[in-house]
This record gives sequence, structure tokens and C-alpha cells, in this order.
Amino acid sequence: MVGINRVRGRKVALLAAATLFFSPTVALAQNTVTGRVLDANGAALPGAEVIVSETGQRVVADRQGRFVVPSLPEGQATLVVNYLGVQSGTQTISVTQGAANDVQVVLQAQEAEGNVIVVSGSILDATARALNQQRNADNTTNVISSDAIGRFPDNNIAEALQRVPGFGVERDQGEGNFISIRGAPSEFTAITVDGISLPSTSPDTRAVDLGSIPSDVVSSVEVSKTLLPYQEADSIAGAVNLTTRSPFDTNGLRITANGGASYNEFGDTSDYRFGGTVSNTFGNVGILLSGSLAQTNRKVDNFESIWDVVERPEGDEILGVPEQEYKDYDTRRERLSLTGAVEFRPDNVSKFFVRSTWTRRTDDENRNLLAVIYSDGDLEEGATEGTATWSNTRIEKEFRHRIMKDESLVVSAGGEHESAGLGLDYTVSYARSTQTYPIRAQLRFRSSARPTIDQDFVTNPDLPAISLFETGEHLDVSRYAYRETALREQPTEQDELGFQTNLRIPTTLFGSDATIQAGAKIRIRDVNADNDQWRDRSSAASWAAEHGSMADYLTDIPSQNFDYLLGRKFNSQMLGDYFRETEANTKLSPRVPDSVNSDYRVSEDIFAGYLMTRVEMGNANLIIGGRVEHTRFEGQAARFNEDTETLVPQFVTRSYTDFFPNLTLRVALTDNLIARAAASRAISRPNYRDVVPRIAEADSGLEVEVGNPDLNPTLSNNLDAGLEYYFRPLGMISVNVFYKDLKDYSFEIRESGVTFDGRDNVRLIQKMNAPEGSILGAELAVQAQATFLPGALAGFGVFGNIAYADAKMTLPGAVPDRAMEVTLPNQSEWTYNAAIFYEWAGFNARLAYTKRSDYRDEFDYGNAALDTYWEGREQLDLTASYDFTDNFNLFLEAKNLTNTPGVRYAGDRSRVTEYEKFGRLFFLGARLKL
Repeated sequence: MVGINRVRGRKVALLAAATLFFSPTVALAQNTVTGRVLDANGAALPGAEVIVSETGQRVVADRQGRFVVPSLPEGQATLVVNYLGVQSGTQTISVTQGAANDVQVVLQAQEAEGNVIVVSGSILDATARALNQQRNADNTTNVISSDAIGRFPDNNIAEALQRVPGFGVERDQGEGNFISIRGAPSEFTAITVDGISLPSTSPDTRAVDLGSIPSDVVSSVEVSKTLLPYQEADSIAGAVNLTTRSPFDTNGLRITANGGASYNEFGDTSDYRFGGTVSNTFGNVGILLSGSLAQTNRKVDNFESIWDVVERPEGDEILGVPEQEYKDYDTRRERLSLTGAVEFRPDNVSKFFVRSTWTRRTDDENRNLLAVIYSDGDLEEGATEGTATWSNTRIEKEFRHRIMKDESLVVSAGGEHESAGLGLDYTVSYARSTQTYPIRAQLRFRSSARPTIDQDFVTNPDLPAISLFETGEHLDVSRYAYRETALREQPTEQDELGFQTNLRIPTTLFGSDATIQAGAKIRIRDVNADNDQWRDRSSAASWAAEHGSMADYLTDIPSQNFDYLLGRKFNSQMLGDYFRETEANTKLSPRVPDSVNSDYRVSEDIFAGYLMTRVEMGNANLIIGGRVEHTRFEGQAARFNEDTETLVPQFVTRSYTDFFPNLTLRVALTDNLIARAAASRAISRPNYRDVVPRIAEADSGLEVEVGNPDLNPTLSNNLDAGLEYYFRPLGMISVNVFYKDLKDYSFEIRESGVTFDGRDNVRLIQKMNAPEGSILGAELAVQAQATFLPGALAGFGVFGNIAYADAKMTLPGAVPDRAMEVTLPNQSEWTYNAAIFYEWAGFNARLAYTKRSDYRDEFDYGNAALDTYWEGREQLDLTASYDFTDNFNLFLEAKNLTNTPGVRYAGDRSRVTEYEKFGRLFFLGARLKL
């Protein structure tokens, strides 16, 4: 049992004392003005800035364009409304004591010389909404609207976020899944849906796989790169909030639909995608229902080469490849989503809501595999790094059918109220994420051929020359005999019940308008990860007598991996029947140690409270405050004692409290130039599986993964500064710099040759804390439209950003022949985004390019040459559409025009450990709005 108690009572006391020192006087309830900012077409303008000329008060409109100005004196008031992309507006209103002071402000389109409207159309509308929300936010923020997402071929949220400055994306079979912000690992970013924490579906990480969430689920994506006290502290890199649609985003009945089909040149497969939204408002009640369905069919070629230290007959050691796996994938990936919302707005300052979002991704994957196990034979003399001859090698073929389902559900209910400047909101929520495998079965055969094979990884490291594919000894199906059948079930469930409330009180401090905000949040999470495995290793003769030979289960379709002929593909339908029959007849023996040792259960409760004050000082806004989070953690695992054949329960209990001070400053140096600075603190709690006392073994006990109950959370002290310059009609240049000082960064080590539990030469995998680390970086972003050009040329525009991050840590202990200061995993030093767009007379097009530099994947603690890296990947995408009417358009998407492969390597680019390709994708579709 491990106990950790890091209560920072002195800091909490200082926060309370500071609050008493300020002794704010709550403003007397005066008159409140509510209103809405719209464009000439009646669409809401979120992020519009509303200034009261007489008092200097400044408020920002919400996503429906609504705003509330508290504490105005009775009489005349002048509202000045600013919004990039349209003309500023001024409206004089009469504020009446005790009456409903409600106003609607309509802003007209911005015009250039010659009365040419230069801000119109979908690309520019989306840009305007994003820039205005970013410009008027208190903290450093990026916003992507659903319209902007639709202008890129980004079918999931991870791929949409790759367009944001400082974002990197990890990929699975060509599709984005996990994200990295500002050079930090995926676990450093918290994901919320309408402010509700979204649990991960994976048992291995807290990071949320955003590849499972379709991009058309959201109304917008809000990225906070600096935190405020009301936001959860577990976001060292930044926080991503997915905001879903509201029925009050538009008035009355609204119907949208989209659909289309695609072609993937790699494997000659086709896909489809459909989606739609229906919403309506009935007075003060609104209802919305949205759904989407998408399916992709892919054929992916992939092979992996395991680089390791091998012993030469001459008596020394070199790096070589003792094993290879060639994989031929046929994958069907389906995404299904449903969102719903009911809202009741009894007046302009109150609302009640119930929201729900459900997503499911299903991966149905057939894999034909050829394994070449060189290390079961002998390495011949004369081997070098990259060239070798192995005799008496082993060849095996395998078919695996795997269906994996990731599901997430978020349900929330609550209310929001404004009265005389007082603001109150509250939410109760339930979130659930699961990962299940309806089937995960594999059948393996072993060849009696023991060929001598030459390797050449020097001539072409990506596609090495292997003599086996010239001699064809692996193609003789008569030499294969049954090896084993294996089935696995691995359900993971994560459930979280949440309660949160926030209170805002207007006041004055030292003669300046201010708002005191306080709130509390409770998160109660339960995690259950189970792993049940079965295996049959009947004799080859008995299996053949009952089921036949491998040849009976093969088709006439060649199994091709790049230019390597693996043989003939297995018949997936026949083997599906075999797997079901085998499971039903209970012919499989449970693998109790492997099953039990991988299981764990966790209960984690987080109790949080915060207090902050926002002070308006002329053109400057200052936020000062702090947040306290208390974490209570209980974990349980078990170890199977093979001598006594009993389970030995293992427990860990720990609790800790942390204080997160915050200072955030926004200064409008001019109407167009915004300066920002922030000092904050954040946390990243360890992955559940890394801290529970579990011991999972593989490869007959030669590889052992061990939990570390002493693993500490990572804490980060953050400094941020930035300048943003906005210019009309619609453009922006920004630069941001940041520094994060990391304490107890947790990283995974893989160390070979370890003695563990009485066994020698074990490969040990475990998470450890690094004593210190840091991330230093900068971002530069620009976007503009060429309004200075004449006529139709004014439709051209550019968008681009570049980010640099130097993320490093100091390894604990001392390892011979290895630098102790290394880069963080998943950290690309450089990320780039660039796009050229054109929009004119109903036609728009965008050519977009994205790239990130190489980044570290895994550490080999004892040998830096075996650290694995992913090669930085570049991609060029094209989208184009034409609006035939205001309600109907056709669009074309072309994805991965560069046909860039995915490459992983060990230490040096010449030692490729994984190489895969997924092909170009072309999609044609239509959109309808009513």
C-alpha cells in the first residue's frame, strides 16, 4: 500500500487570505441589458465584442451571439459592437428601471473599394467566427468551427486539429487518432464534450483517441493553450473542448444533410459517408437531433522488422534483425454518431438543457501475416549491420480476425442564469467509454521448411531485399502444419459521474469593474479492465485429422505486401465458422496467468474548487486566482501464483492535494493589437495501468510489464506570452512563446538483459519518473485574404502556421554510453501547416499541406540505438465545392495526394522497424441546407 500526501495548506490559506484582503463590495442590483448580435442574414455572430461607451464596460457574445451587460444606470446607453469581417455597429438604447432591456444588433457586411463585398461565403464566414472568438477570449485560444472543418477532408476530430498551430497527430492506418500539443505527450491534453470530461476507451492510456469521434458531431472545437482557474488542471499541454450544436444556433426549423462516396486507389476500395441535423425552436423550447454514418474500406500493406542486439559467430555483437512480420490488412472501419439536445429558455437570461452525445467506431479487420523468425536458426559468419545470412530459420503463417468497438456516451443536464449581473450555472453529467472485442481470434501454422535466408537492409531500408521472396520456399503450402489457435476478450469500461457549479458576482476593485467567480467540481470515475485469453495447441496430426490442412482454408486471391508475395489469402468466411465452432465446443484452454495478470480495477475521485477575480482596467483584463484539486485513488490487480494456482490480490491506495495558481493578462494595445501573458500550473496523473501493482508477462515470461505504485503525477509550471494583430476585413498575424517546467515526468523504459523474479535475460517494461524536464517553444500563425487584388483575384487567401518545440527530460540514474538528456516521446521539434484558398461566386477551393518532424516513440533504456522513432510525415490535401444555390452544393475531397508512407525506425533512419502505405483517397459528395 502506497500513500502520498502533498497537501499545500499554506498556499490554500494564502489564497483565502488574499480574498479577504480585497474585501470586494458586491455591486447593488442595477439594470441589466441583454441582447443578440446578428449578421444581415440573421445568423448569430459569436465572439462579437460589445462595449458600452458611457461606462466602458466590455462583454463578449456567446456562441448564439447573445450577450449580457450588467449594472447599467437608467437612461441612454450607446452600444458599440465590433466583429471582424463585418462593419462595426453602434446602437443607442434606453435603459429602463425594472423593465426588460433587450436589444438586437444587426451588423452589415464589410465592403471594400468599389462596393465589392469581400467577406462572404463558407470559408470566410468560418474564419470570421473563429478569429472573433479567439480575439476576444481571456486566454490564448484557437477555435475551429464546424464549417471550417468541412472545408478540409478531415473526417475525425484528430485530423481537424492538425490544422491548429502547434498540433501534431499520430496515425493508425493513415487516419489520425491521438493528438500532441506543443511538443507534449497525448496524455497531457484533457478532452471534454460541452465541458464534461471524456474518459479514454483504451485500458493503456488516459489519452482520448479522437479518431473515433466524427468531425460532424461538433458545432466547434475550442482549444485553450493557457488554462483559467475554472478549467480542469489535468491539461499541461492544453485543453480541447468539443461543443455540440444547440437548437438555438438558428431560429425555427433547420434541416441539413450531406452524403457522398469515395474511392481509395490503394486496394481499389470504396467508402461512403452520410450525416444530417434537424432542429427546431417552438417559442422558448428548442429540440435538436443529429446523426452521421461513415464507412471506410482499406487495404493496408505493412511490415515490421525487429531490430535488436544479436551475437555474431565471431564472438562480438551487432545490431541485426532477428524477426520480421509481413502484414496484409483488409479493414472496414465504421463510425456512427448521434447527438441530441433539448433546451428551455423561459427568458433571455435563463436556460435549462439536456444534452447527449454518443459515438461508436467499429474496426473489422482481417490480417494475413507471414512471420520469418531468423533467431530460431543460426546467424552465419560475416554479418554486418544491415546485411546478414541466417540458416535454419523458421517460417509461420497466421490469419487474425479482430473486431474492435470503441463507444463513448456523454449525457448532461443543467441550467444557466443571469440576474442583475449575477451568474450561476450548474451541471450534472454522466460519461461512459468502453472498448470491446466481439471477436479477436487467430490461427497459426508453421512450415517444416528451415531455409537459409539472406538479408539486405542497406540497398533499400524501406523495402529490404530478402532472398526468401526469390526462392519462394514459404509458398509451399504442403509444408505447413497446425501450430495454435488463440482467442481473446479484452473489455474495458470507464464510467464517470460529475457535478459542477459556477457562480459569478459583479463587483468593483480599486475603482475598476470586476467579477468574482467561484466554483466546484466533483468527478467520480470507475475503471474496469479485463483480459481473458484462451489457446489451443493440439498436435498437428490431431488437428489435421479433424479440420484438414492449411490449404483447405486458402483462397485463390494472392496475399501481396508491396512487392512481396506472401502466398494466398485465407478464406475469412471459412475461418469465421471455424472460430465460432472452436469457441462453442470449448476446445480452448484458458491462459490463466496471462489473463489474470493483465486485469485491473481503479476508483479515482477528484474534488476540485476554484476562486478567481477578473478585473477590467481600461484596455487590460487581469485574471488572478487559483484552483485546488484533491485526488483519491484506489487500484487493484492480482497475480497468479503458478506454484499454488491461486490469485494473490495486490492493492494500492493514495491521495494527494495540489494547488494551481493562475495569473492571466490580456491587453488591447490598440484596437487591432492584443498582447497576452499567463503564468499557471497544471498536472498530468499517471495512466491507470502504469500505477496499479500489476505484472503482465509475454513471450513465455521473457518480457515482463510491471506497474509502478510509486509513480508520481507530473506537475508543470507554465509561462506563456503572445501578440496577435488583427486586420480588416479579415486577417491575423500572431506569435506565441511558451515554457513548461516539468517535475516527475513519467516515461516508459524498455530494458533488456534484466534479472527479474529469478529469471535472467528478461526484457523489463515499466513507467518511471524523470527528475526534471522542460518544453520551450514558439508558434507563428498568419491568415489573410488578398482583398488588394482587383476583381475575382480578391478571392485568393492564405493560411499558415509553424511551431517549434524543444521538449526534453533528464533520465534518472546513469546508463553507460547514453546521454542523460533526451527528447520527450511524441514530440516533434517542428510542425507546419499551410493552405491556399480561393472563394468567389459560389466556388471555393483549398489546397492544404501539413507536416511534422520526426518524433520519439519508445525508449530502450540500455541502448539508445534501439530507441524507436516515427518519421515526420507530410500530407497534401485538396477540397473544392460549388454552391448551385444558397441551399445546395457539391464538393470534392482529395486526401493524401503525396501518398506519404508511415515509417518507424530504430535509432537511425537506416534501421526501419515499420513501413506501411494506405494510398490516396478521393471523395465526392453533396450538402443540403433547408
